[in-house]
Amino acid sequence: MDSDQTNGQAQGTGRRALLGAAVLGAGGAVLGLPGAARAAGPGAPGAPGGRAGRGLKSLPVPTIIGHRGASGYRPEHTFGSYELALDLGADVVEAGDLVPTKDGHLVCRHEPEIGGTTNVASHPEFAGRKTTKVVDGVPTTGWFTEDFTLAELKTLRAVERIPANRPHNTLYDGRWEIPTFEEVLRWQDEQTRRRGRQVWIYPETKHPTYFRKLGLGLEERVAKLLRKHGKDGRHSPVILQSFEPTSIQRLNRLVDNPLVVLLSSADSRPYDFVEAKDPRTVADLVTPKGLREIAGYAQGIGPTLDLIIPKKADGTLAEPTALVADAHKAGLVLHPYTVRNENPFLPAEYRKGAAADAYGDVFGAFKRYFATGIDGVFTDNADTGVLARADFLKG
Repeated sequence: MDSDQTNGQAQGTGRRALLGAAVLGAGGAVLGLPGAARAAGPGAPGAPGGRAGRGLKSLPVPTIIGHRGASGYRPEHTFGSYELALDLGADVVEAGDLVPTKDGHLVCRHEPEIGGTTNVASHPEFAGRKTTKVVDGVPTTGWFTEDFTLAELKTLRAVERIPANRPHNTLYDGRWEIPTFEEVLRWQDEQTRRRGRQVWIYPETKHPTYFRKLGLGLEERVAKLLRKHGKDGRHSPVILQSFEPTSIQRLNRLVDNPLVVLLSSADSRPYDFVEAKDPRTVADLVTPKGLREIAGYAQGIGPTLDLIIPKKADGTLAEPTALVADAHKAGLVLHPYTVRNENPFLPAEYRKGAAADAYGDVFGAFKRYFATGIDGVFTDNADTGVLARADFLKG
């Protein structure tokens, strides 16, 4: 998901009406897991934060979701980042943000523009590919995945996206290539077998309206790969998300996976709404009426943390909104984004000093957010999230 973003529907809903569908049961069968291994997964009865049941209901609550892997410690959307997130205790890994190549493959990048997340600028053979495009109404200059074949992208290597906040992560620049979504699906199987527990992933369709206008529709490609790997049903541990509600509605017609609508700031409009001249904003979607509509085609929402607890003018936290209670009343789970350890990303009262790469009191921030009743949270630092959850559950 894009944590920096500021910007016939019920068909198939009956098949996904309950989030507690038997995801682990059939998912394990697809992967050939023994029953004992499945039972030992996160959220098994007796596990910290676990609940009785199967599927999404089996995940610990609050669920710790590794945002683009362990992006607090490794360049995001790399297998190094994904695997470290699992090592650090993440229940689910956001692998990955899905964008297409020129020849129609899906790859995992934060954005289609890759100048800030790869070493493409150091490849003289690609200097002529630098250009300016308008993505969701915003002029953007750089290199774009849709202008490269998969073979060309595989010659690039990932780099740290925010080195000013994470200078230590630059140690790993150039170590990993760009993964494809199909490679992620195979990696999920391999990690599940190796770790003896079901590994969950949480991919996002990025800028689906933009890519559909280019003839590179994302949803059909996602559905095709999920079907190929037997992961397109309610029994699959693959949660799909998007900032565009119509992308989730399209996926609702194509696959039976759990679906989540991402929500940016209250005054923003999903870009598919902009294109369709739908005047509604996110503020309309988080009303009881809007949430009931979302529940007609999705099982959850992924709001920015500011929709859970707004900030005052001085950057400190105000009182929580009614969103958690309203969403739960509509039958939706909430997985807000994104908690990070570094000062600039924390509410003002939890910062320590002014250094851009210094850690603040992130445990205090986690506690405030967990206390609202959220079902999980995206974090760049899964280990911190796991410790914070343990503290919270102890009371």
